[in-house]
Amino acid sequence: MIHFVNKRSLFDDYPNNSQEIILGAGCFWGVERVFWQLDGVWVTYASYSGGRRPDPTYEQVCTGVTGHAETINVIYDNEIITTKEILKIFWECHDPTQGMKQGNDIGEQYRSVIYCTNNEQLELTNMTKKLYEKVLVDRGHTAITTEININQSSYPAEEYHQQYLAKNPDGYCGIKGTGCALPPL
Repeated sequence: MIHFVNKRSLFDDYPNNSQEIILGAGCFWGVERVFWQLDGVWVTYASYSGGRRPDPTYEQVCTGVTGHAETINVIYDNEIITTKEILKIFWECHDPTQGMKQGNDIGEQYRSVIYCTNNEQLELTNMTKKLYEKVLVDRGHTAITTEININQSSYPAEEYHQQYLAKNPDGYCGIKGTGCALPPL
């Protein structure tokens, strides 16, 4: 499968120094658009992660029986964009305090998640969560509900979900941040 925007293969031919992180922040269409536009991001693709059933379909995920979140896999060149920069953008692009929803999108599949692929990412994720949570609470928000884990299975979503908002520019995107910024790292 080829990335609709940058014409690269979604699943192979990654740069030698690339890393991968899996992010969920509501509907994967809008989240994917945020990240595919970043300098240093090699490819992004919509996926289902954090659930109980292998190879779920969109219809199964929507019913809630699989436990998966709508996620995106971000493959990036860590020499051009760092994991810290990826995490800063993640925290600021959505509201990580909403639990099982983002805006009008309600349900387990829309929960905020970060699935790291190595221990360094996990340490940075937990550090940035603490910093950002302090900012949010100081500004009257509740605590962060983002699920953080390592080495979770990820299953690519159907092709029609891949880079959906590039193919359908008038498509719905409910992604919206809190207006709070992560302090300098």
